[in-house]
Amino acid sequence: QDGSYLAEFLLEKGYEVHGIVRRSSSFNTGRIEHLYKNPQAHTEGNMKLHYGDLTDSTCLVKIINEVKPTEIYNLGAQSHVKISFDLAEYTADVDGVGTLRLLDAIKTCGLINSVKFYQASTSELFGKVQEIPQKETTPFYPRSPYGAAKLYAYWIVVNFREAYNLFAVNGILFNHESPRRGANFVTRKISRSVAKIHLGQLECFSLGNLDAKRDWGHARDYVEAMWLMLQTDEPEDFVIATGEVHSVREFVEKSFRHIGKTIVWEGKNENEVGRCKETGKIHVTVNHKYYRPTEVDFLQGDCTKAKQKLNWKPRVTFD
Repeated sequence: QDGSYLAEFLLEKGYEVHGIVRRSSSFNTGRIEHLYKNPQAHTEGNMKLHYGDLTDSTCLVKIINEVKPTEIYNLGAQSHVKISFDLAEYTADVDGVGTLRLLDAIKTCGLINSVKFYQASTSELFGKVQEIPQKETTPFYPRSPYGAAKLYAYWIVVNFREAYNLFAVNGILFNHESPRRGANFVTRKISRSVAKIHLGQLECFSLGNLDAKRDWGHARDYVEAMWLMLQTDEPEDFVIATGEVHSVREFVEKSFRHIGKTIVWEGKNENEVGRCKETGKIHVTVNHKYYRPTEVDFLQGDCTKAKQKLNWKPRVTFD
């Protein structure tokens, strides 16, 4: 999601964009297909792709040495929080140590003084929130293997900035969504399921914690903030958020309203269902398998610093 919007944004600014793709037996470039010079033939224009992986330091050194980039955006991660409980070691290797490999590659290639580095940090660092709203100075308390891995990445970026004077920043981005968001993330799961119900292809779908509250923005707005962070004189970390909070339950209700249905909730906890007021059909159920072992109940970002120093503000509202 973010990589495709960022590539689009940078290409429009006249950049030559180099991306790293993982080898897969099935095509995994769907979200950047339209950015090829010739999408049918996969002819490269100003977007060039390299096979690589954050778990392979040799390939990172090779690519960085060959490309000699002026800006590096590290958006690569196992980014699904729930799945990180099942793939904890892999998540640590990619999201945590992977960031170190990339920073070390910059150092190995002698680019410490010429490259600017952006690290995709996350509101999941705040986890069990220590204050409301969360800003750059709020203490971290991650609540998942994903959050813990990203915590290591955050601090290793700070360390490279302070130890070697690398221009390196952490963008602490709160949830951001779009039609390009992966289908197993809650916002897309809801919007796709509601569309299928509307088309008569589905009657009912299951969710986890309906009362989780999130600060949701749009990915296109947020990639602009990434770029702005690398255009400043001094490297600093920034929280990027809307400051608005909505529950998963609310997201469900709003989505159904788009197809002219009103959802009425019945029952409690795992027995709760969302019923269509107009037809009496149950469209939403709760399944415990979608709950996280340690939940993050409430995230709300305060992006005052970004508004003041980057002149950034979100354009796309929740509605």
